[in-house]
Amino acid sequence: MDVILLERVAKLGQMGDVVSVKPGYARNYLLLQGKALTASKENIAAFEGRKAQLEADNLETKKEAEALASRLDGETFVVIRSASDGGNLYGSVTPRDVAQTATEAGFRVERKQVVIPMPIKELGLHKVDVTLHPEVEVQITLNVARSPEEAELQASGKSIQDLAAEEEAAAEFEIAELFDDIGSAASDDDDQPAPAAAASDDEEN
Repeated sequence: MDVILLERVAKLGQMGDVVSVKPGYARNYLLLQGKALTASKENIAAFEGRKAQLEADNLETKKEAEALASRLDGETFVVIRSASDGGNLYGSVTPRDVAQTATEAGFRVERKQVVIPMPIKELGLHKVDVTLHPEVEVQITLNVARSPEEAELQASGKSIQDLAAEEEAAAEFEIAELFDDIGSAASDDDDQPAPAAAASDDEEN
């Protein structure tokens, strides 16, 4: 199916390009989101008449996106979720969650701008791309943790597995010290001199 692009589409073409795509992709994405028109003679003629205005609108939205990108790129957002001790989430983090978290932090981000190939289902730090404009893309980090304290530790470079290993090692160390203390106490008891035997009758006389 041939369509004419009304804006740049990654890996497809620039504004004004006539490209061939699968009918389902055209109907369910390009046409539905206003990114393209079917490449009929009428639509191509209409595009030529609107081209100057479309280019001006695109330039304005690109400037706005670049201004937001300068603040958003490289930002880290903490997302608190319940998870198992192994780090698997009870649920997942979706583009809607990312958009909401960023917006609550003062960045206007829409769900459709967030690029997550697969829902996030594990604790840890996750890189996520955000397409603010067809020509402006940034990358943010999601710090998915069970608590703000855990998020701080993850931000310092420790994973949930590292934390679990440290806690286990600390517990083993405490147990070992306890046994050492018990052993030392028993040894001290062994070193104590035996009580003096009672003097015999002969010695008393």
